[in-house]
Amino acid sequence: MEHRQASQTTQPPCGPIRVLCLDDEPGVLKVLRRTLGMSGMQVAVFDCGELALKALYEREFEVVISDMRMPEMDGVEFLTKARQISPQSQRILLSGYADMNSTIAAINEGGIHNFLQKPWQNETLIHVIKEAAEKYRLKQYNLALQEEISKQNAQLKALNGNLEELVDKRTSQIRAVLRQLECANKREQDEHKATVELLYNFINANPYIDADMAKQVAQLCGVVASKLGLSANIVQLTRMAGYLSQVGLLAMDPALYNQPLEQLSPQQRKLFFTHPATAQLMLMPAQHLSDVGEAIYHQFEKYNGQGIPKGLKGKEIPIGAHILSAVRDYVEHLLKNHEANAEQRAHALEMIKMYSGSFYHPKVVAALEQSLQSDTQGVEQVGSMNIIDAQALKPGMELGLAIHSHTGIMLLPKGHVFTAVTVAKLQQLESQKPAPFRILIKS
Repeated sequence: MEHRQASQTTQPPCGPIRVLCLDDEPGVLKVLRRTLGMSGMQVAVFDCGELALKALYEREFEVVISDMRMPEMDGVEFLTKARQISPQSQRILLSGYADMNSTIAAINEGGIHNFLQKPWQNETLIHVIKEAAEKYRLKQYNLALQEEISKQNAQLKALNGNLEELVDKRTSQIRAVLRQLECANKREQDEHKATVELLYNFINANPYIDADMAKQVAQLCGVVASKLGLSANIVQLTRMAGYLSQVGLLAMDPALYNQPLEQLSPQQRKLFFTHPATAQLMLMPAQHLSDVGEAIYHQFEKYNGQGIPKGLKGKEIPIGAHILSAVRDYVEHLLKNHEANAEQRAHALEMIKMYSGSFYHPKVVAALEQSLQSDTQGVEQVGSMNIIDAQALKPGMELGLAIHSHTGIMLLPKGHVFTAVTVAKLQQLESQKPAPFRILIKS
């Protein structure tokens, strides 16, 4: 009962953005106070670093802005101390063209999140501050949700003694993998696939999350993006969003997703629909996946603006989120029947077409229908790859993506060249499955 009350009271942070500004020039502080105040922000200005640090001790500021060159305490020293006092605050540095070396020092020592060169444009400054505050509030909201989850875990621990230990272990594993991936990203910025494959393995290892659904969503997202004529990079990112659309569930209690959504209480359902925001936070350390995180975060938006979390509509919604929304719901409709015959595929598609122009982008729905028509012919073209079923396999074909069983066991690795024996074996396995394999073959 206590947990349900907490769920009702926890709300995303709101209200005016709280900004602390430090500069030794009174004229600059006056401009900052007026500009930001006219945008509805609460602004505290200081011309002394020690006084600004004292204010940080006394209250929390979402955004901290500092000039670089100041006589008593420069921007690097101030932001380094500010980071120790208020690590969650987003730090922004104002610097001149001649301050690049100092700016680099501020990045390394002060952990700044952004910097602007003087003179700045007011529109740019306001945009950067709002974006920084949004990140701060998202983190704070996630911390509050995690606290609620911890309370729920404590209650469930009486029923399942090792559940809390398993959740903590899983969360630690995810964080460790993300740290490893971020280090790898510094060496090679384009290793998107390795990141997704590692995170997908965590999804696949969870007995309560349907990894096969994630795989179907990812593959179909890529085909739909191709049908829309999007760039190869966007096609790839959209496919990744499909694979990781459920990754936020890994940080939640299994009680929220190991049963049908309609069986959850209103409070549980509300908490369940925060998993896209959790996913975006989990992916945030991997900067090269920011667009993937954005698509996942907005996957429950609706074309008519009546979705969540932001109520965006039409072109305001990222195209990857448009695609993920329609494909996810199509695959969910299909999997509810546990069989994928032609009649059930047609019914699942009709459910999506029924809400074209309201829930889903009409062009995405049209592309989905074209993709499914291509699939009924046994082959889909995805860039330099073909997607086929096992019956269309021939010896000599090269596998473009590893094939896994429904339990996650790798059947054949990426790059395998099919022989008559492996073709026959895969066809035999497919005959035992309710749905055909979707095999990525290099052209």
